[in-house]
Amino acid sequence: MKKTYEMDMCNGPLFGKLLIFALPLMLSGILQLLFNAADIVVVGRFAGSHALAAVGSTGALINLFVNVFIGFSIGTNVLVAQYFGARDEKSVRDTVHTSVLLGVVGGFILIVAGLLLAEPMLVWMDTPDNVRYHSVLYMRIYFLGMPAMLVYNFGAAILRAIGDTRRPLYYLLSAGVINVILNLIFVIVFDMGVAGVATATVISQIISSFLIVRCLINSDGMYRLNLRELHIDKDKLVRIVKIGLPAGLQGAIFSISNILIQSSVNSFGSIAMAGNTAASNIEGFVYTSMNAVYQTALSFTSQNVGGGKPKRILKILFQCMIIVFIVGGIMGSAGYLFGTSLLHIYSSDPEVIHYGLSRLQIICQLYFICGMMEVAVGMLRGLGYSIVPMFVSLIGICGFRILWIFTAFVWERSLFTLYLSYPISWGITLAVHLICFYIIWKRKKGMWAIK
Repeated sequence: MKKTYEMDMCNGPLFGKLLIFALPLMLSGILQLLFNAADIVVVGRFAGSHALAAVGSTGALINLFVNVFIGFSIGTNVLVAQYFGARDEKSVRDTVHTSVLLGVVGGFILIVAGLLLAEPMLVWMDTPDNVRYHSVLYMRIYFLGMPAMLVYNFGAAILRAIGDTRRPLYYLLSAGVINVILNLIFVIVFDMGVAGVATATVISQIISSFLIVRCLINSDGMYRLNLRELHIDKDKLVRIVKIGLPAGLQGAIFSISNILIQSSVNSFGSIAMAGNTAASNIEGFVYTSMNAVYQTALSFTSQNVGGGKPKRILKILFQCMIIVFIVGGIMGSAGYLFGTSLLHIYSSDPEVIHYGLSRLQIICQLYFICGMMEVAVGMLRGLGYSIVPMFVSLIGICGFRILWIFTAFVWERSLFTLYLSYPISWGITLAVHLICFYIIWKRKKGMWAIK
């Protein structure tokens, strides 16, 4: 099993390994996104536009809650990959057991936060009264699956760090099929509406979490999990937090700006919300494919830091940028060109489709800029620098979009003006990230023994 799934990222031809690593990640991300897509399609078709708006309007808020802990899983990825590259078996084991326990504890914290804060946060977002009840119900059920979600994410981060992106794909495929089947049963047969799709999602998360924990327990490598050895190693926890907290806060920053934009979209009414929800879901497939290249850059950079290969790190940057440009450009253009047909999957309402196309036209076609920005962030985190991209994103993404909403959007109050803030903020932030990477890489290059 070790020979089959582990990958040496520090030696040999690079481009082929990047693709072998990234492609299962793309498929895994798409399957994970299908959890939410299945929810949206089923409620849009069988429970109406208000239910569709209710499920979609919770996305940015859910991300705000979970992104800090998902950031910690990035810290796990970086640490395990660095220790694995350096062949430090004890540090790998300590990081694995600390991470899994952190996922369990973090999941229960999120259950409490979701139950208590769902309604007041949705009120703050100006969610319409005819949508809010269902949005609160969906979130409260959804958050019951947080321990399973976080354990899966930490487990997947461990496997990615050692080069295994195939088994998480298999587990998500199994859970995704079950999620779709349960969606149809709960909504169509039992008429449970948003409660049904939320319940189906929780069950599917539990299944994927169980499968990845079983995988780690049965592994024979240095990353093997023993439930009796679950503990918090103070040194490893500090390093996970040092890398993961800024990454999580950066994700939360994105969510805050998206919540502000979602609140602005909400002001155009439930039909505009439904169109925005459907378009966002289509864009999600583009984003998650590009995010696979980000995770590839993160893991390869981390292993090569552990292995002391600075020249190879520069090659990783260039080749990942090429891959994400191609993936984002092709998928983003296709998302808009086939937008009408794709939006019909979510709703047959002509107004919903009109609003969805207006978003796809601006954001989806230029999404490759966001992908390139993410790759630059992955490179910085792989080098061990997580605070720098957090602050750059704080200013370039959140700060810029807040400024945009209170200036340009006030002057020209339209969805076109609102959506334009996305590509502009991506471009600015990408440029700054690349400058930061070059400066840090040049400084650190002399610290490694070039092999």
